[in-house]
Amino acid sequence: MLVTIDPHSGFCFGVVRAIGIAERELRKNKILYCLGDIVHNNMEVERLKHMGLVIITHNEFKKLHNCKVLIRAHGEPPVTYTIADRNQIELIDASCPIVLNLQKVVRQGYLEMIPLNGQIVIYGKEGHAEVNALKGQTEGTAIVIGNENDLHQIDFSRPVRFYSQTTKSLEGFHNIVRMIRERMETVNLDHPVDFKWNDSICRQVSNRSVQLKEFASRFDTVVFVSGHNSSNGMVLYQICKSVNPRTNLVSGLTELDPAWFNEVRTVGICGATSTPLWLMEEIAEGIQKIAD
Repeated sequence: MLVTIDPHSGFCFGVVRAIGIAERELRKNKILYCLGDIVHNNMEVERLKHMGLVIITHNEFKKLHNCKVLIRAHGEPPVTYTIADRNQIELIDASCPIVLNLQKVVRQGYLEMIPLNGQIVIYGKEGHAEVNALKGQTEGTAIVIGNENDLHQIDFSRPVRFYSQTTKSLEGFHNIVRMIRERMETVNLDHPVDFKWNDSICRQVSNRSVQLKEFASRFDTVVFVSGHNSSNGMVLYQICKSVNPRTNLVSGLTELDPAWFNEVRTVGICGATSTPLWLMEEIAEGIQKIAD
């Protein structure tokens, strides 16, 4: 049996950078707090916990004083920095540079919209850490759109500035842009439409859709490795399954089913932007043992 790991799968730049920063800090100190899971993968989180990383909630963060706290790649809203300053907490900021730039753009858009009675709209998942940080740039006033069913939240007679969570689908983003523009043109018949959008989707993430389709189509069966709580992972898993129905989702070795590999000659292994290479390699070794 030939088992192949997708060379394009695994951590994106932002996650690699955040984990590298965490590891460097942990080599200097026995303990480092982190606001939320540093990555949506339980296996990787457990590895870092053994090194001394302590995952905390925002409520726990408010009670800390005189310590170091890591901000993960998703970024944080302004209030987090305010609390840190008040409680003399040293923030180790591992926010993805792409996310930080988007926060600045959203903040600028928000300030421009105030005198125009306009709206900031974000294409993303409500409650996602990155989206929470973006909403924070608008004093919590941004409208979050997950799909076309959420468009009723927008007042199409007022100006709109539209942004996207960096890990969303490029196709989905442009579909929502089209629908907003069409509805605004229908409502604003007597004056020009004031609608601008910013394509802030990370190409390292969005390009994986095309790469995964090509990869998944080459094998008898595919094993997609991802934490079940990774929104990016669930989207990419469905993309693989759409081109290869024999795609199975696992988060670790114990979820492998020997029946998947009966009369199979080729197996492809791929994963989400939150899937570490070491875990995909471990899965590959587990499949080889099943084959042997």
